[in-house]
Amino acid sequence: MAESVSSEAAEAPFITTRWTGAIEAVRSRAYWLTISFLTLVVVAGTAAGVHAKLIGSLEAYGATREIPWGILISTYVFFVVTSTGLCLVSSIGHVFGVKDFMPIAKRSVFLAVATIVAGFFVIFFEIENPFRMAIYNVISPNLTSNIWWMGTLYGAYMVFMAVEFMLLVKGNYRLATIIGFIGVVAGVAAHSNLGAVFGMLDGREFWYGPFMPIYFITSAMMSGSGAIMLFTWLAYKVNGEQMEPETKRALEVTTKVGILLISAILFFTAWKFIIGFAGGEAKIMALEALLTGPYAFNFWVLEIGVGMIIPLVLYIQSKGKNLSLMALASAMMIFGIFFMRYDLVIVGQVVPLQYDLKVNEYQGLLSYTPSWHEIAVVLGGIALVGLIFLLGEKAFGGHRVEAHEGGEH
Repeated sequence: MAESVSSEAAEAPFITTRWTGAIEAVRSRAYWLTISFLTLVVVAGTAAGVHAKLIGSLEAYGATREIPWGILISTYVFFVVTSTGLCLVSSIGHVFGVKDFMPIAKRSVFLAVATIVAGFFVIFFEIENPFRMAIYNVISPNLTSNIWWMGTLYGAYMVFMAVEFMLLVKGNYRLATIIGFIGVVAGVAAHSNLGAVFGMLDGREFWYGPFMPIYFITSAMMSGSGAIMLFTWLAYKVNGEQMEPETKRALEVTTKVGILLISAILFFTAWKFIIGFAGGEAKIMALEALLTGPYAFNFWVLEIGVGMIIPLVLYIQSKGKNLSLMALASAMMIFGIFFMRYDLVIVGQVVPLQYDLKVNEYQGLLSYTPSWHEIAVVLGGIALVGLIFLLGEKAFGGHRVEAHEGGEH
């Protein structure tokens, strides 16, 4: 009997090791299958974008002369807004020294780079000749153009964030803090300028006004807080590790930030409609298109419900402790924010510019439907973020945070 017990005890470590090895094999296989799938989606998106350039955007895309900015513009906005938000979240930790945010700072910087790269991927296929744009952006700058400033500032921002991340990887935290601060300034400048691209278009009443730059910065923080919570949770699932208490504390604090920012955006949204209905007829038509018109489902269900109300409730219920609930809330919020950007861009154009002139052909709302080319490019951009994230988790060892100078973590 004693020999039997002794034999079972001796076999126990072997059985545990065997099962652990099997789990790791399954996880590794799932990882590489996911990598392969995401790569195929990126390739398909690239092929669709190249084909669109070959046959012409007028043939390939759903955008028209009346609605020139389609889903590729809104997706670009979605990615760069998220990138700026991630930059701001990361800066709370290693730039401004709030220790609770330190464990998620490095991953936030990496994801900020990943999302801005995806944004440039999408806008590359939206612009008719991106190479000519890049050349003339340097040799013939138009300092009075918001779009010139947007491209220049976001280009500088991407460089600063990439340099900051590499400095963090090398452990040069002092210089990373300086570059990170410059990156924050460049990101805020670029993002507020992006808001000004919309807010200074007085021909589009739905966008026009000083509200846009402030709204963009606030909603960027909301996007960033949701993104880092979701991707941090996914990272520990991918790596098969238990989350450290410091990281759990970081996500708990980030949840509180997310609750505050969702509340702020709901406040902004309410006042946008209250003030908007005191505006001109064109602005009222656009607002009604959101409230009761063709974009009501997007607005009430996807933007308000899925994007803000449900995540707000789930964040509050989680109390910053239930990681699965927080990840679900973050995923829903990011999904809803995608349509928030889509509604912002498209609804701002559905009221014809000729409406006030009483032109018979432009008495109703315009319509826009994304083409398959556009959808493929959008999916390619989303897959690119996932691909960079997964490769980065393996390449950089889960973005572990070492001790900073002065004893910071």
